[in-house]
Amino acid sequence: MGFGEVRLIPVNGRGPEDVLVDTDGRIYTGLDDGRILRISPDGRRIDTIADTCGRPLGLEFHGEGELLVCDANAGLLVVELAGGKVTELAAEALGRRLLFCNNAAVAVDGTIYFTDSSCRFPLAQWREDLIERTGTGRLLRRATDGAIELIADGLQFANGVALAPDESFVAVAETGGYRVRRVGLSEPGESLLIDGLPGFPDNISTGSDGLIWITQASPRVPALEFVQKLPAFLRAGVRRMPRWAQPKPARTVGVLGVGPDGKVVHELSGEIEGFTMLTGVRERAGTLYFGSLVGTSTAVTSLPPVS
Repeated sequence: MGFGEVRLIPVNGRGPEDVLVDTDGRIYTGLDDGRILRISPDGRRIDTIADTCGRPLGLEFHGEGELLVCDANAGLLVVELAGGKVTELAAEALGRRLLFCNNAAVAVDGTIYFTDSSCRFPLAQWREDLIERTGTGRLLRRATDGAIELIADGLQFANGVALAPDESFVAVAETGGYRVRRVGLSEPGESLLIDGLPGFPDNISTGSDGLIWITQASPRVPALEFVQKLPAFLRAGVRRMPRWAQPKPARTVGVLGVGPDGKVVHELSGEIEGFTMLTGVRERAGTLYFGSLVGTSTAVTSLPPVS
């Protein structure tokens, strides 16, 4: 199904990679220059609430009046909405620097689940990790006392994180594996929430409808899949090629609304004029909000009824 009418909300910068929505309908997002913005529902007012001096990606509400920020350069941060104070929660985990802190989910008790996408390539080289399929992504858990533990590794570009509505499992997107993995919490064990996706899953989130929403930043790229099957030394050669000669994402984007059982309830895809690389999604009261890694706008659309 197509998206229907989509309203773009320009931001005064570039790369609103993730989106978060409060009870007043205000949108929060982070830009590639380090700023965290709060945007009024009609888009007419944009306030800069903080500057991480890094590259903010995933956003979540944390404590009272706080945002949790996954900063690809600075690590796991907390930002105070009043005053914009930035506090570091973690810059490393288990003796290894957070090279590519990407996305998170926060449990009711304050426990944080978050991803470190790659142990080899930072954000500026995300294409290289997909080309080489390093399988070095990590899913980590930070307890309320600050202790951090590994709960899943060997992930193909670990990306979006979402908790089941009952917090029985945490879901983690593997962009390079075209799948979303389910890691049990109430009953330990790993399985697949959904596999064989037609595109690259990026950020994911739990909606007010109880569904896990999964972005599709771009459809699969046949040239990339061919390269990924080459021997390691040839893959390394491809990633050293000029950017224009490397496999490129397409303009088609999409989102999936998936139940905790992995059943697809909503599937929207198509081209959105003026909007590419859909990397962030939130559902709130039947409205979908989108973010983009490379764009200059967030986007809003109504969720069509299930046919």
